[in-house]
Amino acid sequence: MLDPIVNFFTRMFQWIGRGIGFLIGIALWPFMWVGRWYFQRGWMLKSILGAALLVLIGLYANFFYATQWWNNFDPNYVNKYDFAKRDVSAGEQVTAGGGTDTTKSCARSAIADMTADLTDFNVNQNAWISSMILYKVGLFGYDWDKTPFMDNKASFQRGINQAVRRTSTELADNMGRVRTTSQIDGDLQEARGNLQFDEATWYFGFSPFGPKTPTPSYYRDAIKKLRAFNGRLSTCQAVFDARADNLKQYIDRIASDIGSTSAILKDRAENYDYGFFDFRADDRFWFAYGQLYAYYGLMKAAQADFEDVIKQKNLKSLWDTMDAQFVSALRIQPWIIANSDETGIFATHLTTMGFYILRVRSNMVEISSVLSQ
Repeated sequence: MLDPIVNFFTRMFQWIGRGIGFLIGIALWPFMWVGRWYFQRGWMLKSILGAALLVLIGLYANFFYATQWWNNFDPNYVNKYDFAKRDVSAGEQVTAGGGTDTTKSCARSAIADMTADLTDFNVNQNAWISSMILYKVGLFGYDWDKTPFMDNKASFQRGINQAVRRTSTELADNMGRVRTTSQIDGDLQEARGNLQFDEATWYFGFSPFGPKTPTPSYYRDAIKKLRAFNGRLSTCQAVFDARADNLKQYIDRIASDIGSTSAILKDRAENYDYGFFDFRADDRFWFAYGQLYAYYGLMKAAQADFEDVIKQKNLKSLWDTMDAQFVSALRIQPWIIANSDETGIFATHLTTMGFYILRVRSNMVEISSVLSQ
């Protein structure tokens, strides 16, 4: 009685097996054809092609490592700075008795140090993904950002870079000078210019055609300029203007920056809710995560640099609340990013990240309001 049923399932699985074998055969056919062609060539051509293949394999191995291994990634990285021990604003003289022109010292800028360290994290402790040749080539010419592979770290790095770009502009235009009538600090101006450089330049390009200085070289030079500024600041040879209006403007600019990111997340969440099959959701999520990762450290640094302002305005409680929102957001580290409607069965990672960004922004708006009083 069961024989017809058993035979049916046997035939069904046989057909499934043949179908899978047929698909595998189609996928492997180009490689088999290339293999036959290769072994029919002469030894010189084989050597050249073999060496080129080994180089390509090496490049892809390095590319896979660079995109998948996040060196020194730590959402709690701010703890190592121990800003709580700082009791003086940036640029304020700290030498007992006033010192002399050669012995007096002033407090360094934690914001400048943090900006340099975050850039160092992006281009020295890790490879800068966006300008790597294999990232630019894409997956068989298809942009990696449009696939679910190899692009999370690049988006995360670009989010950090967005934050340090904004900060370098504020350092050069406002915090690193007295009012806006004094001369812009040369090191901060060069650092700002280098950090604004295109994110995707390799050693060679077509527009214009010819060899180029790659993106990481510009960012590394920005690190040197930021540290040079802080070196001069520590000997009171540079200026850091730790005024309340400078802090307010910096916070307003950050609030606007992350507000734009929140709008991007909202648009993606509302119009492309494909669950785990939205292959651009991971780009949006990790860019936003990178921004918050960087701004968390930069806000802690700002708290140290504007020590006197924070005390005068009684902002510590509000600042601690903002820090707690950063910490909560940075705890979200899903393996796979899902973009679903709130009523769906899948996770809604973009909506969740957007919620935390708005909470951080709300705290910033409240701090800005106090600073304007």
